[in-house]
Amino acid sequence: MRRFWFLTNRRKLRRHMAWWLLGGLKTTQSSRNQPVQICSIKFYCGKGLLCRTCPCSATRVRQNGVSVSWRPSMEFPGNLYRGEGIVHAAPEKVWACVKPLAGTLRDKWDENVSSFEIIESLTDMLCVSRTASPPAAMKLISPRDFVDLVLVKKYEDGSLSSSAVHVEHPLCPPEPGFVRGFNHPCGCFCEPLPGEPDKTNLVTFFQTDLSGYLPRSVVDSFFPRSMAGFYANLEKAVKTLCD
Repeated sequence: MRRFWFLTNRRKLRRHMAWWLLGGLKTTQSSRNQPVQICSIKFYCGKGLLCRTCPCSATRVRQNGVSVSWRPSMEFPGNLYRGEGIVHAAPEKVWACVKPLAGTLRDKWDENVSSFEIIESLTDMLCVSRTASPPAAMKLISPRDFVDLVLVKKYEDGSLSSSAVHVEHPLCPPEPGFVRGFNHPCGCFCEPLPGEPDKTNLVTFFQTDLSGYLPRSVVDSFFPRSMAGFYANLEKAVKTLCD
């Protein structure tokens, strides 16, 4: 796969991240003058990264008010998954549970996250993180870890978003006991509902290469079920962790 490098200067880095979200391909380095390698990025439906109203999903299922759809990814031989559902909590509470930043509650409720750490903070809204996951699918899927460059954005209507993509970071080489997975462009949107301050529309996107020697049938059955469970567990978490 083609690889690109970012520049050290943080002002340029922010500009290049804007290019990233708008469809450009730029390069950079870590703020510690160590290389951070990032995979190539493509976009979908001509609407930019992770379009929230993508009409081209090939398959869709609904469970307890949560819609999960998917289609073949343009990044790797797997699927791009999209989830959408209403969480009965204010956006700030939902964000506290899902944000990929320091202080997140994600590892306290998400059954697919065993630990989360910030490897390097580039700005308040841009960081490199490592997420570890426990065994899954009756231990057919062994523990994984993922190292990502994460960008957070706030919008005038109160929405918040996070976008992430796999990077290689010198401070986080592969660790024994974990298979290194790769998150191709993914993220989530927390959107307030007009007139309903205690509800949040949460849209999530995943296109994760779990790596290793896994049967395609195991992977294809794991993700839709996992995403539906993500929403159910989040609904419980905002009531127990944020009230």
